[in-house]
Amino acid sequence: MSDAAAGAPLVELRGVNKHFGDLHVLRDINLSVDRGEVVVVIGPSGSGKSTLCRTINRLETIDAGTIRLDGQPLPAEGRALARLRADVGMVFQAFNLFAHKSVLQNVTLGPTRAKGVRKSEAEKLAMELLDRVGVADQAAKLPAQLSGGQQQRVAIARALAMKPKVMLFDEPTSALDPEMIKEVLDVMIDLAKDGMTMMVITHEMGFARRAANRVIFMDAGSIVEEATPEEFFTNARSDRARDFLSKILTH
Repeated sequence: MSDAAAGAPLVELRGVNKHFGDLHVLRDINLSVDRGEVVVVIGPSGSGKSTLCRTINRLETIDAGTIRLDGQPLPAEGRALARLRADVGMVFQAFNLFAHKSVLQNVTLGPTRAKGVRKSEAEKLAMELLDRVGVADQAAKLPAQLSGGQQQRVAIARALAMKPKVMLFDEPTSALDPEMIKEVLDVMIDLAKDGMTMMVITHEMGFARRAANRVIFMDAGSIVEEATPEEFFTNARSDRARDFLSKILTH
């Protein structure tokens, strides 16, 4: 990290706009995430949350504005973009594990291919991470032999194996059965306690209350409100946020 970047936010979006055809999915987004901060993004379906998440490692391009990671603008393509993606861990709704590779191989693939880490070193780190997320005993299995909750924990270990500067979670529990949600959220809460910089798109309000430093509420492509969890859940300022909370917290 450069000295110039030391005081800057780790992730910074300024004036970000994104269209899908006529649909304006991100509208003038200004957002910063500091080192060690956990920012939880919530809002109704179709509000632009996932698109916002995907712009940060350029899975989606933007039409206007700037995005910086660790003080540097996002590269457009090529090796610089590959290096950037190595710094941004991403965990999706779908686990996106390689079906024909073992759990251990899934976790070692990134470090050995993208970062040139020796296989023995990558496997040692992978086993430490699999132990950390509670699935070290599953290392030799294929993903299909694991529960959904176990697969998602492997996906988290795989992202951590790249030693990212920031972790992005896009609805990481939405494809899971209710009893599996807690085991994944517990891993994420431990990461937050350890100081991992995280941006989490989720419908899990309990996680937002427990782990977030800041809650961002989005609607119709805009950031409507941002506040501490305490402020947001007890005294949301906007009508739109209060309406959203009244529906989601009573179910």
